[in-house]
Amino acid sequence: MKTKFTSLVCILFIAQLSIANPPPDLFLLKTYQNNQDITNWVMSEKLDGVRGFWDGKRLITRSGKTLNPPEWFIQNYPPFAIDGELWTQRNDFEQISSIVRRKIPDERWKKVTHQIFEVPNQSGGLFERLSILHNYLAQNPSQFIKIINQIPIHSKQQVNDYLDVITRVKGEGLVLRDPKIEYKTGRLSSALKAKKHYDDECRVVEILTGRGKYINKMGALKCQLKNGNIVKIGSGFNDNQRSNPPLINTQITFKYYGLTKNGKHKFPIFLRIVPN
Repeated sequence: MKTKFTSLVCILFIAQLSIANPPPDLFLLKTYQNNQDITNWVMSEKLDGVRGFWDGKRLITRSGKTLNPPEWFIQNYPPFAIDGELWTQRNDFEQISSIVRRKIPDERWKKVTHQIFEVPNQSGGLFERLSILHNYLAQNPSQFIKIINQIPIHSKQQVNDYLDVITRVKGEGLVLRDPKIEYKTGRLSSALKAKKHYDDECRVVEILTGRGKYINKMGALKCQLKNGNIVKIGSGFNDNQRSNPPLINTQITFKYYGLTKNGKHKFPIFLRIVPN
């Protein structure tokens, strides 16, 4: 009886922890289709960092994990919510993730900036919401908070040209937004991502042994998509990742270049492990 009671207490305690730290309710991006009308929208570079949501007191990841930035990093943070990307430079995701996820922060946080694209829970369109942060920073400057520049869109060709520029410098892509829309959460038709490739997430279900130069290492991963289909991913890994592959049930992100007639992903390439 005592063992059952103890187990029940543990279950209830774990349940309370999960309820106490739910993921923040954020807006998410849909994928831009070239036939969509985005005239009079705005665009910005899509930064490949760690999503950082400041709720007025804490810095939280998209999955709900509370980060531990140094006190000097958040010294002049506002008492209201801001949302953006914790970022260092292009093509640097692994270092960013390593810096911001340490339980005990170190001096590397000095390399990080919080690139802000939204001021949640405020009224008005996007520029009105961002102006609230702009006015706050005028009185309470922070070297770590940067408001992402939003470029007005006049044509689809302008978007394609800018996407080419960002891709050439190894940027991830663009974010296209309708600046007139009031703040909303969920996956929005008014907030789109534009890339030269697509990306998706899947769960590792099998680790396949490599051959040739990858003998005794991981050769590929078999992963299950949300719809239950299986995709095999064999490229995009460095030597360390092949020696220490993601564990079974790990969520990963991969990129691909469209679908075949049978709905299979073309040329799937590993990008990163999805942060917890």
